[in-house]
Amino acid sequence: MIKIKRIYDKPDDEDGFRILIDRLWPRGLNKDWVKIDLWLKDIAPSNELRKWFSHDPDKWVEFKKRYFAELSNKKESTGLVLNKERKKTVTLLYGAKDEKFNNAVALNEYIEKSRQ
Repeated sequence: MIKIKRIYDKPDDEDGFRILIDRLWPRGLNKDWVKIDLWLKDIAPSNELRKWFSHDPDKWVEFKKRYFAELSNKKESTGLVLNKERKKTVTLLYGAKDEKFNNAVALNEYIEKSRQ
């Protein structure tokens, strides 16, 4: 199972394997407090795409299209997430304030589509 959680939310035992999927470290957080198992910067959207998107809901569909194109070249990283998930729950951690339009939601959708 893959779960999605904002990194600013308190870690929980039910999170399983916690993967931060942002390129930048979240502001104001101590690495010990967040309890991540892996920081997978490589799977995050490129800086250019992240800045272009700027969490604008009107750009969501195009953002996913561009992000999925980037992810198609990162099979090793997406495969790592899938391999971890086969063993235990994986929680994708993101720092954005927007809970609906962020890279974790898009990545989860990409992974679900790749299973089909």
